Amino acid sequence: MKRYQDFAVLLLRLALSAGFISAVSSRLGLWGNYSSGWESFLAYAEKVNSFVSKSYIPAIAITATIAETFLALLLLIGYKTRLAAISTSVLTLLFAFAMTYSFGLKDPLDYSVFVFSMAAFLLSTVDQYKWSLDEMISNK
Repeated sequence: MKRYQDFAVLLLRLALSAGFISAVSSRLGLWGNYSSGWESFLAYAEKVNSFVSKSYIPAIAITATIAETFLALLLLIGYKTRLAAISTSVLTLLFAFAMTYSFGLKDPLDYSVFVFSMAAFLLSTVDQYKWSLDEMISNK
């Protein structure tokens, strides 16, 4: 049973990482015709953060993109996994709260933002991360 749990933790780590990588890739145009693009992302960030002055939107968008990229890489390689998972949970919970404030509860539920956040929180509760850089470092 433990082996299946270890595998599930690995898949969860990779799924969270892939979610961030896909979102960042889309806003940077890396998905080709399927990309949203940076300008569309800025417009969406402005709608999500309707409670913030428009002048702050570029900084928020850049900060979110850097944070998502950094956390995706940490989760992908499994380095500082617990900290990365907690940070991912907090970041996506902030996204969910902003979406709820600006659009109501339906949008963050439809986009599974709360699920993403709680999945990251669950990942942070794991005792050890098999098949990770954390494991390799701890075995030395």
